[in-house]
Amino acid sequence: MSEPSSGNGVSTVNPATGETLEHYPFLSDTALDALLNRAERGFHSWRAKSLGARLDLLHRFAAQLRARKEDLARLAVLEMGKTITAARAEIDKCASVIDWYGQHAPALLRDRPMEVPAGKAHLSYAPTGIVLAVMPWNFPYWQIIRAAIPIMAGGNGFIVKPAENTLGCGLLLNDIARECDLDDVFISANLAREQTARVIADSRISGVTVTGSVRVGRILAGLAGQNGKKTVLELGGSDPFIVLADADLDKAVDAAIAARFANCGQVCIAAKRIIVEATVAEAFTERFLEKVRALRLEDPMDDGAFIGPMARPDLRDGLHEQVRRSIAEGARLVVGGEPVDRPGAWYEPTALLDVTPGMTAFREELFGPVACIITARDVDHAIELANRTEYGLGASLWTQDDRLALSLSKRIESGGVFINKVTASDPALPIGGVKSSGYGRELTELGLHEFMNIKTVWAA
Repeated sequence: MSEPSSGNGVSTVNPATGETLEHYPFLSDTALDALLNRAERGFHSWRAKSLGARLDLLHRFAAQLRARKEDLARLAVLEMGKTITAARAEIDKCASVIDWYGQHAPALLRDRPMEVPAGKAHLSYAPTGIVLAVMPWNFPYWQIIRAAIPIMAGGNGFIVKPAENTLGCGLLLNDIARECDLDDVFISANLAREQTARVIADSRISGVTVTGSVRVGRILAGLAGQNGKKTVLELGGSDPFIVLADADLDKAVDAAIAARFANCGQVCIAAKRIIVEATVAEAFTERFLEKVRALRLEDPMDDGAFIGPMARPDLRDGLHEQVRRSIAEGARLVVGGEPVDRPGAWYEPTALLDVTPGMTAFREELFGPVACIITARDVDHAIELANRTEYGLGASLWTQDDRLALSLSKRIESGGVFINKVTASDPALPIGGVKSSGYGRELTELGLHEFMNIKTVWAA
């Protein structure tokens, strides 16, 4: 977590203890000018390299991530409270996305023949410039690497503003990039808010990618739009976890616990609204609550810990206010529901029942360890409830009827539907949202091409 920004920088704070870790000054204006000049030189040098040469350096980056995994993981625990087991898995995932693009980028960036009435035509792919990334704290390495690798593989430069409370994680990636001769093309920078606006407006920046809240995403997209810059936005989510009457309840309950409480519930594609068909609602709820009551807050440095603290006290306090409002609106608190009286940002694993549309817990994104269960009359009502949100990032659907699942997946308004599976991301599948959850896609060839100049070449 971080203390509020001051005029001269930010301080990171351990959310498990409340202890200050490090102070990081913002760049001076002179240093920012030098950084942009270095990034421009780095881009021109990088784009001139062959794809094979670029991928070789990115493979070196992956090797260093694996070699430094323990250092990286421990810093993520200290800065945001992520459990050590989850932090190690995050580093492995970062390296794996580099492996994936190393294998697939040559085919995905190859000239693509096109059919035309006369002559010959093809599409070619060229880099557009330097992309600015504004990234969140909940996956302080994965979010940055997920954005950076396809952008860089295509020949673009990459500058990232890491989240303030996990700034050390972003700067450690910068150090590793320097060790791999990538320091002029992968740059992490501690930018003040007004400096971020200045970078977006700079003519050397060709695009902006943002993962974060709806409010911040819209502000940055507006700044980018004023300056004619393309944007990709992955914003908030209130993902439905839909359990139909024929679902395997034991599997669905176990998955719902993981989908709601992993990373202390601080996941964009977490199961935020658990929607259960009425005929199995009582049985599902009984099993689910038993497992919620068994959850324990643990030291995130302990191997095997599942839930640690939230990332910051202000986030915990905001979540608690949402719980209080939901209860006042008629939701029934059955487990937890209180901040823990100890230093740091701890909040009890919590469950709300009798949640209905219009309540805070239904309308707003609950970014923390709070589950809400909503009862649907039937299948059609479940889909109606799932879509009754401004968000549209992911959805999880539980049924043993494969044909029904495929049919319903077309009716769910989201960027992804996961059938009998927890929402997840993988390099082989695109990720992104609709409605207030954003636009554009990351990963696969779609993410690779987002910031490329897709050039038409047509010869008579």
